[in-house]
Parts: sequence; C-alpha cells; structure tokens
Amino acid sequence: MRHIIIGASAAGISAAKTIRQWEPADEVTVISVDERVHSRCMLHKFLSHERTAEGINFVPEDFFEKNGIRWVKGERVNRVDTGAKQVHLECGAFLPYDRLLIATGAHFVIPPLPNFREAKNVFGLRDLSDAEKIDAAAAEGKRCVIVGSGLVGLDAANALCERGVACSVVEMADRISPLQLDTTAAAAYQTLFEKAGCTFYLAEKASGSEMDGEGNITSISLASGVTLPCDFVVVAAGVRPSVEFLEGSGIEVERGVKVDEYLHTSVPDVWAAGDVAGITGIWPNAMQQGETAAKNMCGASVPYEDRYGMKNTMNFYGLTTLSLGINTPAEGDEVLLRESKSGYQRFILHDGVVTHVLIQGDISNTGFWQELVKRKIPVGDLGKSVFDLSYADFYRYDKAHASFEW
Repeated sequence: MRHIIIGASAAGISAAKTIRQWEPADEVTVISVDERVHSRCMLHKFLSHERTAEGINFVPEDFFEKNGIRWVKGERVNRVDTGAKQVHLECGAFLPYDRLLIATGAHFVIPPLPNFREAKNVFGLRDLSDAEKIDAAAAEGKRCVIVGSGLVGLDAANALCERGVACSVVEMADRISPLQLDTTAAAAYQTLFEKAGCTFYLAEKASGSEMDGEGNITSISLASGVTLPCDFVVVAAGVRPSVEFLEGSGIEVERGVKVDEYLHTSVPDVWAAGDVAGITGIWPNAMQQGETAAKNMCGASVPYEDRYGMKNTMNFYGLTTLSLGINTPAEGDEVLLRESKSGYQRFILHDGVVTHVLIQGDISNTGFWQELVKRKIPVGDLGKSVFDLSYADFYRYDKAHASFEW
C-alpha cells in the first residue's frame, strides 16, 4: 500500500509516524514545501534567537531515515488527480498513491491595503521561511509595524522587542488579542508590552502606505491620520486553509477541506487533518487528527471526536492566561468576574452552562474547564461559587478501570 501525506505539519508527521507503526511494510511518503520540520508554535523563539532552526524541530533528525519514510522536501504540490490517484508536483513530476492525506495547514493572508501585496518588506509569520525573512529584516531595520494583535502578532512583537526592534502594533478592536481576552486581561498584557518597547494603536485601521523606489514600504498611514514610519511590516491578520492545489480534484472544499467524523473527504481514499480541515487550530488537536486519519488510512474505523478547539494559552513576560470558549456574551448570559492581587478570572454562563473561561495568573489545575465547556455540563445547581470549582466536583474515580470519569 502506498501512502502519501502532503505536508510535514504536526498532523502530517503524526500521521506518518502512526502509519509506520500500524503498517511496517507499507510505503510512506511525505511531501512538503518546508525543507525542515519545525514547530509553528515555536517560531517566535527562533525569531528572538532563543532557539535555532534545529531547536524548534519536534522530531529527531533521523526521524525519516529511522522510520523508513520517504521525504520529498522543498517541493510544492500543484494538483491532485483523484481519478488517476496521482499527486502532481510543481517541478513536473508526479507520485501515485493508494491512500492520500492532505495536511497542508494554512497560510497567512495579506490584506488588500495599498502596496502591501507588492512590497518586498511585508511578511507574514506562519512557517520557518517566514521567520527567516523577518529575522533578516530585523537585522537591518529597527522599526516594525505589526498589523494585528492576535497570538501571532503578539508573538512577533515579543520576539522583535527582545531584538531591540521598536514595534508599533495596529489593532482594529479596542483591545489586544480580542478573540481571547477581555478589556481587563488585555490591559495587563498591554502594560507589559509597552514596558518592553511596544506602542499600540487600538481601534485603528491601516489605510495607506508609502513605498520607496526599491519596493519597500517606509511608512503606514492609519485611518485616524497618524503616520507610522517603519523598516518592515509583519501582517498577523488571519489565515486561510491551504487548499488552492485541490481545484479540479473533486475534493469538496468549504472554508477548508470538508471531512466526515473519520476525517475522510468527499473522495474515496483521501483524508484531511489539521488546519487545512478547518476543525480546530491548536497543536495537540492537529497531532490527534493526524493519528486518527492515519489509523483510518490503515483500514480502521476510528472517529475523531474532539472538534472543540476554542482553547488558547499564552505566556508573555511571565503572565499566563487560559482562554476557553467564545469570548463574547450573548443576550441573557451571566458574566462573573473576580479580580485579586494573584490574578483575574472571568466566566460566561448561559442557562447555567459555562461557555467561556478566562483565567489570568495561576492556570495550574485548570484542565477540567475544557471538558466542562466542551461537554456543556451545567454548574448552576452545584451549590457553590463557580470560582471555587475543581476536578473533585465533576470527576469520580472508577476503581475497576483505575481511571477518572465524569
């Protein structure tokens, strides 16, 4: 059996490893644009020079050789012929498959702002090649404008500030990281970033730019009339699943590749996992999806059940935060707040069910909150404050199976 995996992502590598474990004699090929395996969650550490490219590799250097996996690296797939079961590369070659996994992840989006898509010094931060370009720009320039203050934008700002680069962060919302944080939690991080050398322009929008004769943007104009001089620009304004090469393949694509509960696509013998499938966007889920898809590629029938992905943790300047669920209360929702010297907590409840958890400060022993939100377990009749809930309120120990259950 010939298995081809497109993408050396968390999902792709997890799938390759699983297939090799389940089917030791089968052919396994990984095709990737990337020439080095790397953790996208650790790109900011490369950018800050805290780690090298080798230091953000999440597999052993001999992973492919040791596991007998063929790695076609530095090659882009431009077409998939599902009728002939062939994967066509940009170089003109093609590879036949019996089972195919699409694990190409997502790519950053450059907004249609004046000069942004033409300029040489506008970068996204999605993979190692992006980080290398920003790294080179930071070696020459000391002023950066970052468009977007989500997790990627803050990662970039954090890393660049450590390099001595002055960062101006432009955010359309009235607070930083608006999908994860409320006003109070965001303000705590904003203070720390400002002390490190960042300047924030909130409730602002980039509207124009000036470009020199060499094709580099030299300043960004905001809708308010403010002008921000810069040596380079980092765009952190969202991502899209990498599905362009699937046009004409017959594989159904909505926002991402459409998959069923077994991560199978609309075409026989083709699966998808990770960001490209648009299910969840966090690292552990991508790894689990890759493993699940691989088992099904090997003939099993294993559903992927954890489609809940609204979880983020962040740690900047020693301040940690956990954010779960949808951060915006709906009409009639109850919002509970508690702030102290040790931290800040905010919960949103809908009909007695917790729909959002925000804990800033000590986030140890908070793992049960994800299950609580995901499973929509009512907490209104427990007879205690939501701020005092713990594992003990929801888990019971099953002696027969030596495990905890809800």
